[in-house]
Parts: sequence; C-alpha cells; structure tokens
Amino acid sequence: MRRSPSEQQAFEKALIEIFEKHITFNQVLGLSVLQLRSVQTQIRFDMRSDLVGHFAYGRLHGGVISATLDATGGCAVMMGIADKHPGETAQQVIARFSKVGTIDLRIDYLRPGLGKYFVASAKVTRIGGRIASTQMELHNDEGLLLSTGAASYIVS
Repeated sequence: MRRSPSEQQAFEKALIEIFEKHITFNQVLGLSVLQLRSVQTQIRFDMRSDLVGHFAYGRLHGGVISATLDATGGCAVMMGIADKHPGETAQQVIARFSKVGTIDLRIDYLRPGLGKYFVASAKVTRIGGRIASTQMELHNDEGLLLSTGAASYIVS
C-alpha cells in the first residue's frame, strides 16, 4: 500500500516545518528547502556577514559549509526513509526522524566560499535497515562547485 498524495504532501510539509522552523541552528544559518527528493534534496541560504569565516576575504566559514551539507544530507535521508516505507502515514515517517543521526561526515573544500547565495544538494546513495549514506555538493550563485561531502547516518 502506498501513501496517498495528500499524505505525502502532509509528510513533506511537516518535514519542511521541522527543518526550517524547529531546528534552531538551521534558522541561524538561514536554510530554506528548495526541493525534497531522496535523489535530489536542495537547500538554499544567503551569504551574510555573520557567516563569514575569514574577515579579510569575506569567505563563508567552513563550519557553515559543513553544517549545511550535513543538514541537507539528513533531509535527503528522511526522504529516503519515506520512500522505503511507502505504506506509513506522514506521522509515522516523521516519528522516525528522532532516530536519525550523523555518524560520519567528510567534507572536501574545493574553492573559497564566495557568493551571494549558496545551494546545497544531497542524494541518498544507499539506505539500509540501520545506516544510510549520502553524497552532497555546495554551489554558489554562479553555479561554481565549492565543496563536496559524504555522510553516513544512523536510521534505526
């Protein structure tokens, strides 16, 4: 049995609400959901002076990049969990969110974090019974690839 389209919409709305409004650190970073799919979740945020890591050059702080890619990967994992359990209601899938946690994170900083805004994307590469894996990227407003990441999450 598959989740109805209205139940899927309820799940996605609840996930966006949690991600953007209830995870305070995501609010501090200014993260907003552009797209929710296990094959391509996208998160956007604007450059601000309080996100700068190198005062002389105005570069995005590496911790902001890392946290954003981690959050984007986690959001993609939630979409993957929803895909893996198509018969569950929105509330049942959301309840699984409390069990998701990062267990490994690797970030490669390829270029300085310069731009007016940034788009992080993540895709689930594998989701098992206990562990999920993702690949992530961060691009600036000109489409330049700034950073890549890979992460593993506990899902049970």
